[in-house]
Amino acid sequence: MDGTYRPGPFGRGLAWATALYLVLPILIVVPVALTDQRFLSLPQEGISFRHFQTVLGSSEWLGSIWQSFTIALAATALSVVAGTLCAIGCWRISRRATDLVRVLMLLPLIIPSIVYAIGLYRYFGPLGLLDRFLGVVIAHGVTGIPYVVITVSTALAAFDPRLEQAARGMGASLSQTLRWVILPRIAPGIFSGAIFAFIHSWDELVMVLFIASRDVFTLPRRIWDGINENLDPAMAAVAVLLILFTLLLLLADRALRRRTEGG
Repeated sequence: MDGTYRPGPFGRGLAWATALYLVLPILIVVPVALTDQRFLSLPQEGISFRHFQTVLGSSEWLGSIWQSFTIALAATALSVVAGTLCAIGCWRISRRATDLVRVLMLLPLIIPSIVYAIGLYRYFGPLGLLDRFLGVVIAHGVTGIPYVVITVSTALAAFDPRLEQAARGMGASLSQTLRWVILPRIAPGIFSGAIFAFIHSWDELVMVLFIASRDVFTLPRRIWDGINENLDPAMAAVAVLLILFTLLLLLADRALRRRTEGG
């Protein structure tokens, strides 16, 4: 016996049932996006791609997609820099106080989004950051830091500190050691954190509803307003595009991990 645990039929069935329960509500969006009707429904007479054409030909939808993309890129850069430095600093100091720092970094995941959004609204008002690109980037960047801290800390846990000691022993400075020894070794963790931070910003809605109004109109905000005003199937088409884009990012993360583990 190899000692590995192999689930029985009940365990496998429960796992598949759980997976289907989570995936089916997402998959139902696909036929709705292909409906030939003018309202949210399943196709009646045939499959139609006109709602995808509506989205890709609309300046409003494309503008919101572009805003969400640029905000997510900027917020991801902020999250990666701050989260990576925090994780490396806690790893190097390695004291009890660093555990408290890690917990504080996870607060944006623990505190409900609406509570955090109300605090940002009160804080951003006097600073003139309401309904500003910079304000949304800061909000998404700060709340994306926990994802980077988690993934980078996990990568650092598997890092051999003797490599750093050897580099310093050969005369490398702290910045050279960080650039040529530490960062290449934890790059998969940084990349994974960046993907999750990007997805978080790309999909975030609650904070945008509080701190943005007219000038900043992200894609989730556009979908939300569309749900309140009408039930246009174009929203389902956008949802399908979001799902495909998210899947591509997750597949890229998995491919990088498999390549790293294989190497």
